Amino acid sequence: MNSYDAPIDLGDDWPGLVRLWEIVEAPRNCKVEIVAGHVTVAPPVDTRHHLIADGVQRSLYEVMPEDRGVHQTQAVAVPSLLGMYVPDLLVAPEAALRGPGFFFPASDAELVVEITSQSNANHDRIVKLQAYATAAVPLYLLIDRWHSGRPTATLYGEPKNGLYRVLDAVEFGRELRLPAPFDLTIDTGTFPTG
Repeated sequence: MNSYDAPIDLGDDWPGLVRLWEIVEAPRNCKVEIVAGHVTVAPPVDTRHHLIADGVQRSLYEVMPEDRGVHQTQAVAVPSLLGMYVPDLLVAPEAALRGPGFFFPASDAELVVEITSQSNANHDRIVKLQAYATAAVPLYLLIDRWHSGRPTATLYGEPKNGLYRVLDAVEFGRELRLPAPFDLTIDTGTFPTG
């Protein structure tokens, strides 16, 4: 008898979605999220995706205070939009991660970085953009390898009423500046394309 033989009461609300998210057994290196009330499984990302994440993470560590961390694969929740997201990178105070469980409120994040994958780029461009703005995450950096025309990096900020303002948008090859508290310039020319 496997764990799926016994009935599980998941309900039809946020706690039920979270319980389902917690028990999904996805293939290795796949990302399980709740997007607009649906549990999704995204395929593993390619090595260029990881190279971009690593480069941004290294840059962030150069300017981070000791009580902040840069995290990969840390889940954040936006229950009002039935969303549980696992950003490619996020910056949050250590205190936000000290609670029990596998996720914390997205509102505790100070910066979220998503790097688009070809299979689900619109989640990052549309659904997560709205979710992070709704949660009032101060900064959202969307690194869009699959943007039509040419890869871009867009920094969103100043969330208000579930919307962000575009603070900067550059094509790969140009520099993008993160404002305080980071005061960091990211050279997108180092990002692999394709």
